[in-house]
Amino acid sequence: MTEATDNVHLRIAELARGLHGDGADDEQVAKTIVAGAVAEIPGAQYAGLTVATDRRSIESFGATHEIAEIHDRIQAEVGEGPCLSAALHDRVVRVHDLQNDERWPKYRSRAMGEVPIRSVLSFQLFANRNTIGALNLFADEPNVFDLHAEDIGIVYATHAALAWNTIKKDQQFNSALANRDVIGQAKGILMERFDIDALAAFDLLKKLSQESNTKLVEIARQITLKR
Repeated sequence: MTEATDNVHLRIAELARGLHGDGADDEQVAKTIVAGAVAEIPGAQYAGLTVATDRRSIESFGATHEIAEIHDRIQAEVGEGPCLSAALHDRVVRVHDLQNDERWPKYRSRAMGEVPIRSVLSFQLFANRNTIGALNLFADEPNVFDLHAEDIGIVYATHAALAWNTIKKDQQFNSALANRDVIGQAKGILMERFDIDALAAFDLLKKLSQESNTKLVEIARQITLKR
């Protein structure tokens, strides 16, 4: 490993450490990730982070340029493309020259007509039951991304994925704590209003949730707001 490559790896690791626990929201974190990708991965002109929920609803986070957002919209509309392939199963997808790449014909036709992009490099960030994500790099010229760019990108995507997953877990934990507090408040209101104990109050919340087909925490929020 050369000294230059070593330095890149150190900068990537430092960026990932900076993302952990900084309290930023998804869009802010995504912007930091994609800006770092353009800075560190040779040849990248634009970058974006593609997230697909239930493998259908596709969103673009933190794009460095409108072109990356248009690119995601095309993939969402035709249901195929390099970023989706990377996120779903291929892990790494490299397009040398979009004009000559026939893997995704519907995507290729649209992309050739709507964006100047000719080189694409996509990395899977995460893939679970409900959500998939990919980090995507673009360039207007063909044959921009070589094996060196791919190697750097794999290292970068690995650090970015760890940071993203940690942040999402922190968000879920904080959300769970907030939900617990709301449910506790609603139980207290019901206990006072109907002169019942905590168990009976929780049973009542569950019954209301089931009968209205509404999440229990939403029922709890409605009760606290109407107090």
